[in-house]
Amino acid sequence: EGNGVIGNIYSTGLALQALAATGEFYAPRAWDCAQAFAAVSRHDYRLPMAIAQVLPALVGRSYLDVADLDCATRVPPWHHGGYPPCPSPLPAAPISVHYSITNTLQGRPFSYATAVQVPAGSVLLRVLQAAQEEEPHIFSFQTEQTSWGPMVISIHGLAADMNRRTYWQFLSGGVPLQEGVGTYKPQDGEHIQAVFSTY
Repeated sequence: EGNGVIGNIYSTGLALQALAATGEFYAPRAWDCAQAFAAVSRHDYRLPMAIAQVLPALVGRSYLDVADLDCATRVPPWHHGGYPPCPSPLPAAPISVHYSITNTLQGRPFSYATAVQVPAGSVLLRVLQAAQEEEPHIFSFQTEQTSWGPMVISIHGLAADMNRRTYWQFLSGGVPLQEGVGTYKPQDGEHIQAVFSTY
């Protein structure tokens, strides 16, 4: 993909593990290991599944090495004194996010837009919730919990369907988001689009 990303930012950790673990069995084509490590090091991973896939590569290991690890020697420095102290969060100033939903693919076409206020640093899921609170008959939605976080499966009563290969795609400025609604953090004034799409 460029900039060291292999597939996408979430698959890069597994790809780094695979390349490191299997390098002795084949002659891989040239790839920029340092660039890939820099890409994953710069990203702010928040989902446990994403962290679990990238962490082994960052410490020079792979899932194949798990059987040989001695966890007793890897105790965090704060272990014996309890958890490290967490600072109290300060209230975040509100930001405005423009949010639209569009369907031209199935049934009766629709397109609705709104602007909602959410605290700065809120994830996209909070934007959807704010829109739903203001206009539930238009911006209602449903999610399904996955190992990668919540996945939106229905908006405005229109559900994704694996048999029809349809889903709700989220975009910012016309570009598909690389993170899910549970981790992506919109900026003030950003326009988020949810478009009923096919794959």
